[in-house]
Amino acid sequence: MLFGIFFIGISSIEAQEKTSLTLDEAIHLAWAKSNEVNLANSKVATKKYELQSAKNNRYPDLKVSGQYQRLAKASIDLKLNKSSDSKPLPVVDQLMLGQVNASLPLFAGFKIQNSIKAHDNMYQAETASAMQTKEEVAMQVVNYYADLYKAQKTVELLKENQKSAQQRVDDFLELEKNGIIPRNDLLKSQLQVSKVQLSLDRAISELNIVNFELASLLKMNPKTKLEIRESDFANFQMNNVPTNEEPALTNRKDLEAIRLQEKASLANIQIAKSGYYPTISIIAGYTALDLKNVITVQNAMNIGVGVSYDLGGILKNGTNVKIAESKALEIQSSEAMLTDYIKIQVQKAIEDYDLALKQDLVYNQAVEQASENYRIIRDKYDNGLSDTNDLLEADVEQLGSNINKTLAKANVIQKYYELLSVTGQLNQTFNLSKI
Repeated sequence: MLFGIFFIGISSIEAQEKTSLTLDEAIHLAWAKSNEVNLANSKVATKKYELQSAKNNRYPDLKVSGQYQRLAKASIDLKLNKSSDSKPLPVVDQLMLGQVNASLPLFAGFKIQNSIKAHDNMYQAETASAMQTKEEVAMQVVNYYADLYKAQKTVELLKENQKSAQQRVDDFLELEKNGIIPRNDLLKSQLQVSKVQLSLDRAISELNIVNFELASLLKMNPKTKLEIRESDFANFQMNNVPTNEEPALTNRKDLEAIRLQEKASLANIQIAKSGYYPTISIIAGYTALDLKNVITVQNAMNIGVGVSYDLGGILKNGTNVKIAESKALEIQSSEAMLTDYIKIQVQKAIEDYDLALKQDLVYNQAVEQASENYRIIRDKYDNGLSDTNDLLEADVEQLGSNINKTLAKANVIQKYYELLSVTGQLNQTFNLSKI
C-alpha cells in the first residue's frame, strides 16, 4: 500500500511538470518575456526620450545664479571726486550677486525643426524594428513548436512500433523453440528491436533538447515538460496564402524601419546645412548686486536680441554636409539591398510551401500504400510465401511512412507560418494587440 501511494505521488509530480500551451499562448508569452523583445522595447523607449529631448530645444533656456563672497580688507583708491576733505573710505568686506538669464531661440538655420524631424523618424524606425523583432521571435517560437510537435509524434510512433517489434520477438521465440522458424529469423527480429530502440533514444534526445530550448525562450522552468496537442498546433485553416512579394514590400517592418531611417538621414543633411546660417535668439536677464557699504543695484533688467555667426565654420561646414549626404546614400543602398533580399526570401518561402504541400500529399498516399503492402507481405509470410526479410522490410517502410506523414503535416504548417513571416504578416495572425 505504501509503495502504491509513493508511486501515485511520483506520477502526480511528473504530471504536474507537463504543461500544454497553444501556439498562440506560447508566442504571446515569448513577446512578454524574451530578452530580444525586452531589449527592442528598451531601444524604443530610448528613442522616445531622445525625441522629447530634441523637442525641449524649442523652449527657452533659463539660468539662475547667485554668489556670496567674503572679501579681505582691500586697499581702495578712488580717483573720482577726490578732495582734501574726503571722508575715509568704507570697509568693503562682502559681495552678494544674483542673476537670472533667459534665452529663447528664434532662428537657428532650421536646425531645431529638422532635429525634431530626424529624431521623430528614428523613433518611428526603432518602433518598426521592435515590431520586426517580435515577428522574428514569433517565428522562432513557431519553429521550436513545430520541431517539438514533430519530435513528440516521432517518439509516439516509435514506441508503438517498438511494442509490435517486441511482440514479434516474443512470437518468434516460441516459434524458434518449436523449430518452426530458424534461429536466424529470430535474430533478425531482435536486431530490428535494437534498431528501433536506437531510433527512439535519438528521438527522445532531440525532444528533450527542443523542449529545453523552447522552455528557455519562454522563461519557464527548464525542467518543465511541454506537451503539444494536435489541436494546439495543427487544427486551423490556412487562409490568404501570399503568392508574391507585394505584401512583404508593404508589411515588412524591417523595410519600413530603413525607409524611416532614410527620412531621418535627409533631415540630418538639413541639420548639417544649418551651419551656414546665423543663430538669432531673444535674450533677457535680471541682476541684483550688493557691494557692502559701496553700491546696491536692484531691478536691473535687460532684454534684447542676440546674434551669433560662426564665420570660420562656414568654410568647414561643407565637410559635415558631405558626411550627412554620404550616410544618406548608404541607407538608400541598404534599402535597395534589403528589398532584393526580401523578394528572394518570399520567392523561396513560396516554393518551400508549395513543396511541403506536394510532399504532404505524397506521404499521405505512401501511408496507405505502405500499410497495404505490409498487410499483403504479412499474409504471404503467414502462408509461407514470403520470408522474414520481406516482413521486416515492410514493417520498416510502414513505420517510415507514418513518421513522414506526421512530419509532412507539421512541415506544411511551419512553412505556411514562415511564408507569413517573410511577408510581414505573422504578427497580425497572432493579434499583437493582446500584449
